[in-house]
Amino acid sequence: MTAPAWATSADRRLLEPAPAARLGLLRVLVAGYALAFLLVRLPHLLAVARFDDPRFAPVGPLAWLPGPVTPGVGQLVLGAALASGLAAALGWCWRVTGPAFAVAFLAVTTYASSWGQIFHTENLPALHLLVLAVAPAADAWSLDSRRRGQPEPQPAARYGWPVRLVTLVTVLAYVVAGWAKVRNGGLAWVSGDVLRNHIAHDALRKSLVGASHSSLGTALLAHAWVFPPMALASLVVELGAPLALLRTRLRTLWVIAAWGFHLGVLALMGIGFPYQLSGIAYASLAPVERVPDRLPRLWRRSAPEVVNT
Repeated sequence: MTAPAWATSADRRLLEPAPAARLGLLRVLVAGYALAFLLVRLPHLLAVARFDDPRFAPVGPLAWLPGPVTPGVGQLVLGAALASGLAAALGWCWRVTGPAFAVAFLAVTTYASSWGQIFHTENLPALHLLVLAVAPAADAWSLDSRRRGQPEPQPAARYGWPVRLVTLVTVLAYVVAGWAKVRNGGLAWVSGDVLRNHIAHDALRKSLVGASHSSLGTALLAHAWVFPPMALASLVVELGAPLALLRTRLRTLWVIAAWGFHLGVLALMGIGFPYQLSGIAYASLAPVERVPDRLPRLWRRSAPEVVNT
């Protein structure tokens, strides 16, 4: 039976060769970000590891837990995440530390979301780590490759498919978020009412608990006309994420729009998605292996280059 033309094209595109350095630098960026995230959040994560509260409501891959783990177990997993994260970012014993860090990061962040408030900011880096964990992401830019002392491998399919799968995961994450808005809000979302009410609810909740909230978002609540364009723009960005799969200027435009979308969320609600705002979430869309060679000339460029992957 002959496969459809679109399936053959998709398979050929996924397995198109790519440089080992591209995958290696993507590993450095993603694992480095995840490690930095854990270090910045370390005081909070240590406190979570010691929680013993009846409100424990495990989610996702930890839904099977009957109750909170002991402080010793929680701290052990957190320590393992930090140690394996450092090794993974450096590319040391990647075949072990890569999967170990992906699983440990997922466990730590999922456990932190199992106490009544689910955080979404860690979802994408966790998924990207899982993809990289099963890829030969330490064949370049790693201690493993330096120890072997061999020249960098030639571009190959085994270095291309993980990068493109990371991109596909990113695209699907945005599409799912956009579809959820349409499914739950319907046409009311496009009217801006749902978005306006959501911002108002978020500001009120934070005010009641004494947390800081966006003064800009609160000020705009009196101007209903600004919300329909913003609501429509959010849908265009999220449902338009497949544009990132195209080898055209639309890919660059989508990356800029997606980054601007998260900047708007931060400005209006005080909710930051650091992975996206750092730009690392979109690194698989760029020829990151060229950056080290161009660092002395980066000041001449007015915008980053986003090309085919």
